Amino acid sequence: MDHFNINDYSNNKIALKANFNSADPFPASTHIDTLHAIIKKLNESNIDGLTLAERSGMGNTRQVLEKMGVFELSDKLGFEVIVLDEEDRNEWVKIEKEGTHWVKGFYIPKLFLESDKVVQTCCLKTHRFGGHFTLSLKNSVGIVAKRLPKGLYNYMAELHVSPYQRLMIAEINKHYNVDMIIMDAIHAFITKGPEQGEVVEPNLILASADRVAIDAVGVAILRNYGVKTNISKGRIFEMDQIRRAAELGVGAKSAQEIELIPLNEESHRDAESIMKILETQA
Repeated sequence: MDHFNINDYSNNKIALKANFNSADPFPASTHIDTLHAIIKKLNESNIDGLTLAERSGMGNTRQVLEKMGVFELSDKLGFEVIVLDEEDRNEWVKIEKEGTHWVKGFYIPKLFLESDKVVQTCCLKTHRFGGHFTLSLKNSVGIVAKRLPKGLYNYMAELHVSPYQRLMIAEINKHYNVDMIIMDAIHAFITKGPEQGEVVEPNLILASADRVAIDAVGVAILRNYGVKTNISKGRIFEMDQIRRAAELGVGAKSAQEIELIPLNEESHRDAESIMKILETQA
């Protein structure tokens, strides 16, 4: 995190999106030790408060956060937790449908638009329910309202039955900024996902300010570890999530724009293997 001018976060209000889609253990969900390390480091930079906001897709969000130890950690480290399912209607901002594949547009929290900095931490895993992979870009689904308070329309039902699901995922990312993404790739799923699958151990932590770049690198890592789903073949930058996000200016437009920097001796070989995949398959 020191490589991201972390002192610039001083006196800033921080919004944090982790990955608590379910109460299943890492790598299905953010490991509590990873969350602890990120928030502790931010606190050391004298930030002006941090708010973690989450909406779970598989289970009751409050119960998921309780089971995963997030509320206990918030008491220890002094940050706020917002259960997005419980937010009032005036805490949401409408994103209109024009220019998207969303039938009625969608809603995201004001928090992620009004905070000084947005930090995200994601996992490395495949996704068997239409997303194909769930890394940084898809982690943004967890900030979109399932329903507005007293509303009947189910935005997540629309997303998950749409033939444009992966394009819709990318389109969420166009409408809010992320300043730092930390991908916990200590373990990863190379089958099924998002809550279960065959586990491999890349033993890596990656960070970027570019959601497209880090997802392209994530797919390359999954390939390096023998991913067994439909993301095992084809050009990485032609995959729907990555292609659409690149088109929308969310991040890198090609592998040539990605620089992978090893931060310790042990990661040099990994960086070389990943870059070789990007150079030949992206």
